[in-house]
Amino acid sequence: MPPEATPPAAEPAEPETLVPVEMPPDLTRLDYGLDSPSMVKTLAILGGAVLLLCFLMRGPAGASFASAPLTSLRWAGMLCLLQAGLMWWSSSSGKLQERDLMLESLEWRGDEQVLDVGCGRGLMMIGAAKRLTTGRAVGVDVWRSADLSDNWSEAVWDNARAEGVEDRIDVRDGDMRQLPFADASFDVVLSSLALTSLSKDADRRQAIDEITRVLRPDGRVALLESSGTKRYEEAFRGAGFRKVERSGYRLRIFPPARVVVAARGGAAPANAG
Repeated sequence: MPPEATPPAAEPAEPETLVPVEMPPDLTRLDYGLDSPSMVKTLAILGGAVLLLCFLMRGPAGASFASAPLTSLRWAGMLCLLQAGLMWWSSSSGKLQERDLMLESLEWRGDEQVLDVGCGRGLMMIGAAKRLTTGRAVGVDVWRSADLSDNWSEAVWDNARAEGVEDRIDVRDGDMRQLPFADASFDVVLSSLALTSLSKDADRRQAIDEITRVLRPDGRVALLESSGTKRYEEAFRGAGFRKVERSGYRLRIFPPARVVVAARGGAAPANAG
């Protein structure tokens, strides 16, 4: 018998090419903190305690919970709980929506140098960094826990990593009344509920002066604040800003806030709405 033919050797399979997959940001790790945490806690505890007291003071069996002596106290307790709930919602959702609306109203080239004054856990600066390509966003804060829960610089980096922008940000320690930057360092200056934390008008004016100092001649400012916005508008006009606008109340923030936007030179301001 003729020898069996040896089948031809199979050609080696080409190695599989692995295509790198870009992982989406881990948004479940985002935490921009609770604003005024002590106040929220106080309102919640006070409201709950008042309602419990009203319940215990109902009187004889069958007496109405809404009887005359307790009606006002009951409504006061409910109002405290409502305010605590609105402040919690504002911190967990409302301020993110307002940030995006404010930043979307600004025109971005992508190469801006951005400063977030009183950055907290990075809400504004990270939102700005997502709109940058070659630019950089810098946050500065004194990290007061009374203003924001777990307020420290490492929380900014955690949020930046979760959003995938850690290569476009920087964080510095510093007081908004004496910013640690040279004159005319930034194209855009942002702030959210930071000036409100200053108790004295003189301190707020000093912070506005510092914002003006570090802004470039064609720079823009956008502030989201719950009080003092009329004075900030007047201060920017007095500093020679050509275009200044102040919005109506933004109800996604509690207490309600306004946006003040200002532009130097020929720069166009954001649409304050």
